[in-house]
Amino acid sequence: MSLGENFQEVEANSRRSESTAQNMPTQSELDEFFTTAEKDIQKTFQNKASITPGTVLILLAGRFKGKRVVFLKQLPSGLLLVTGPFKINGVPLRRVNQAYVIGTSTKVDVSAVNVDKFDDKYFLKDAKKKNKKGEGEFSEAENDEKSVLPQEKKDDQKSVDSALLQAIQSVPDLKTYLGARFLLEIRPETTQASLLAEAIVL
Repeated sequence: MSLGENFQEVEANSRRSESTAQNMPTQSELDEFFTTAEKDIQKTFQNKASITPGTVLILLAGRFKGKRVVFLKQLPSGLLLVTGPFKINGVPLRRVNQAYVIGTSTKVDVSAVNVDKFDDKYFLKDAKKKNKKGEGEFSEAENDEKSVLPQEKKDDQKSVDSALLQAIQSVPDLKTYLGARFLLEIRPETTQASLLAEAIVL
């Protein structure tokens, strides 16, 4: 390649670099983009009308399939923050996808439960430690191997359980209800509509 050709190539590369730099978004444009994207995500993952804080949900997938849990709040990711509570049925604080729950008509007073500290980042370290599954049942994959929880998370669980148990014990039979696993008995005459109605009424 001649010297002239080398010069032309360098000049062309320089023009391409300048053009690329000019087309790069500014920091303010990036901030605006991500703010808008976050709002769109929150709109997309709005809760079902039947799911409000305190609603008892039935888990339809995962290690705790069939367990009843109390819905505490929706996280920025759109996932639902729920707990058994752990002291009643062994379901710890966790995130679940609302596509894999059924809302019931039963409600628990969660006004005394402080969930301000719980967000998606709170569960991030746990999610990294778990191996992903292909089923997409929950945002964080299930792993049957027991892991040692940090003391801080144990204390958080106890705090949430304590506040929830006070509300649960004030309602007759609610503790027994939450501790029982939901099971469907399929009969030939049972229709899908009647199954759904049974699940919601329980």
